[in-house]
Amino acid sequence: MKTAIHLIDDRTPGGVMRMVSFLTSAPDPTCHHSLLDFQDWRRIYPSPDIIVSHLAVSWRNLPTFLAMRARFPSARLIHVEHSYTQSFTAMNVANRGRFFTLLQTSYSLFDSVICVSEAQTTWMRSRNLVASHALETCNSIVDFTSFSDVPPAGPRPKRLGLVGRLDRQKGFDIAIKAFRNLEGRDLELKVFGSGPQEQQLKQLALGDTRIKFLGYSSTSHDIYAQVDAVLMPSRWEAFGLVAAEAFAAGRPVLAANVDALKDPNRKGITLVPGHGTGVWVNGLKTFCENRFNLAPICHSDAEVWKKKMLGKWHDNLAGTYSSA
Repeated sequence: MKTAIHLIDDRTPGGVMRMVSFLTSAPDPTCHHSLLDFQDWRRIYPSPDIIVSHLAVSWRNLPTFLAMRARFPSARLIHVEHSYTQSFTAMNVANRGRFFTLLQTSYSLFDSVICVSEAQTTWMRSRNLVASHALETCNSIVDFTSFSDVPPAGPRPKRLGLVGRLDRQKGFDIAIKAFRNLEGRDLELKVFGSGPQEQQLKQLALGDTRIKFLGYSSTSHDIYAQVDAVLMPSRWEAFGLVAAEAFAAGRPVLAANVDALKDPNRKGITLVPGHGTGVWVNGLKTFCENRFNLAPICHSDAEVWKKKMLGKWHDNLAGTYSSA
């Protein structure tokens, strides 16, 4: 049996950690998967068949990528890009030439680079960041079978949810500002998560008793039972696991028109064209007046989808996947 070591540099609860934990614990008849903190990579012995990077690409990490390539010449090195996208670059990178040089140099050290959405793949290909033979697409995955037990939502969204890390990327400040402009006293906005923007977001919500902060929950399907719909005003989003969870739970999503959230194969998403408070106020008004009829995924469909996606991930990691 082959061996695969998955390297991580951040165990903060969230979509990436949940996806990696699921991928490394799911049964794989051809490979044994294990999880290792990046700082301990020098302890790897003997050489595994596969090393999977779930790391942040940076100038600081580049020398370590070079050292790993030299130390494990026969291992299949794979990088899964969980972070960088077209919208991330537009909003956060001043010197794009230098940034693209970093990405091209780092990615060239890996046998394969896996994008977690079609939008991310299209962006990488348009910028020639990865050799075409080394670029793959495989959506993020968790176990959605428990979402079949979520009760159906009300036909009109009244209980709205923000789910995820409380930081700038997720754009929760945009949703809170827009929600405060809605007049319906029967509306609720529930915020699930923790992070560096928590106090700032609570200040934005101050005085509006319809907005409630409920903290982080490790049982995602319970979150969706408490809301009728989900808001995703993300400033950038490589995949957007919350949108996939919401669809599995039969909850419609109002999302920013960025990166993976606008992939044409995504279902249950209504897009807002921008991040301004005004467009989000208008988007929320229309969204809350609509009637939706989404049902949670049935258990058998969730099992079929899980088996299919796990198979694709395992084939990609082993280098045996073919899109033909």
